[in-house]
Amino acid sequence: MERKYEVYIGGKPLRFHDDEVRNDLPVIEVRDKSALRKVVGQLRKEGAHNGFQLRVPAGFDAWQAFRADHEFVAAAGGVVVDELGRLLAIKRLGKWDLPKGKVEKREAIEDAAVREVEEECGLEQVVLIKPVTSTWHTYERKQKHYLKRTDWFLMHASSKERLTPQFDEDIEEVRWLDERGIRMMESDTYPSLLPVLAAWRSMMA
Repeated sequence: MERKYEVYIGGKPLRFHDDEVRNDLPVIEVRDKSALRKVVGQLRKEGAHNGFQLRVPAGFDAWQAFRADHEFVAAAGGVVVDELGRLLAIKRLGKWDLPKGKVEKREAIEDAAVREVEEECGLEQVVLIKPVTSTWHTYERKQKHYLKRTDWFLMHASSKERLTPQFDEDIEEVRWLDERGIRMMESDTYPSLLPVLAAWRSMMA
C-alpha cells in the first residue's frame, strides 16, 4: 500500500511519498538515517528552506526511521461550524488556531476531539459529524523531539451557546468567523493548519 505523509517541521513541510513526486517542493534523495537526519536538521533551522519532498531508494524505510527519532503524540481537534456556516476559531499565544488537544490514555479519538473543543471553547453541545483529515508536525520540549498526529473532525455547535476561552491553556479568544474572518485566519495561522482549512473548504463546497 502506498504511504503518503506530510510532516511540518519548523512550519515547513517534509513529504514522505512512496511513489508520487510533485514539482511544488525541491526533491532530495536520502539513502540512510544519517542523510535523513541532515534534512530534518536543515528544516529545524529558522528561515532555512521552504520544505522538501523525499526520494527514497528501495531498501530504506525513511518514514519508520523518522518516527524512531521522535516520541509519538496523538491529538484530535474540531473544524466546528454553526448554523450560519461560520467557523469556530481560537486565538492562542497571539496566533489563530482551531481547537485541539492530546488524546488521553484509553480515550477514543472521536471523544477526545469533542472533549477538547468543549473544554477550550466553553461549549456543552458539540456534535461530531465526520472526519476531515489528519496532520503531522514535530516540536521539541526539554531537548526531546515529538511527532504529533492530529486527527480533525467536522463538527456542529450552536452560536447561541456562550463561548468561554480556556485561559489556563493560553487561549485568549474564541470567535465564530465568517468568510472574511476565515481569510484573515488563513493569513495568520500555522502552516500545518492550512491543509485542514483547505480540506474543510473542499468538503463544504
